[in-house]
Amino acid sequence: MDSPFILVNLKTYQEGMGSNAHRIAAAAETVARESGAVIGIAPVFTEIHPMSHHYAIPVYAQHIDAITPGAHTGHILPEAVRSAGARGTLINHSERRLTLADIDACVQAARRLHLESVVCTNNDSTSAAAAALGPDYVAIEPPELIGSGVSVSKADPGIIERSVNAVRAVNPDVKVLTGAGIQSGECVKIAVDLGTCGVLLASSVVKADDPEAVLRDLVSML
Repeated sequence: MDSPFILVNLKTYQEGMGSNAHRIAAAAETVARESGAVIGIAPVFTEIHPMSHHYAIPVYAQHIDAITPGAHTGHILPEAVRSAGARGTLINHSERRLTLADIDACVQAARRLHLESVVCTNNDSTSAAAAALGPDYVAIEPPELIGSGVSVSKADPGIIERSVNAVRAVNPDVKVLTGAGIQSGECVKIAVDLGTCGVLLASSVVKADDPEAVLRDLVSML
């Protein structure tokens, strides 16, 4: 099995910007090096370039738009994200929903640019549909549990198991992450034991007084 993957979405939290973002990135680098887990971060767009050059961790965009270079003021150009040093990108996060056509176009753009694609979904049916598009990852996140402090691994482990099975039935090459309320090493272990390759999380790390301590806990049972 590949090393477990923990992807920390900094969202647009105040605690995830500027020097705070760099503190989280440094903590992720330290814990990843010591544990052998792969810990990535998805910062705001202006932090992609500095973080990808200053830290030995994978950096992901929080979103890309299904556009090509041209007259698209205010959009997020996939080529610009790649040029800034991103390893990959989130697509269709519950806070940035896309149409199926746009998800498909974003996955294709990511593939063309050698960006890893992490398509977010909210149930096993949408997970299967996303898997058919051939992304690198499908991340199952029941939206009602995001930021709730209630872990999907404990509140609804069945949705994880069903999503893993649905994705594998459609495309066994697509890896599965899970998220929503992930906050401890026990949550991560349950998710991995149910067949995922890791987790996508945000507030439990970003808003923590000591992000490094939380990251150490997250990898403690792997």
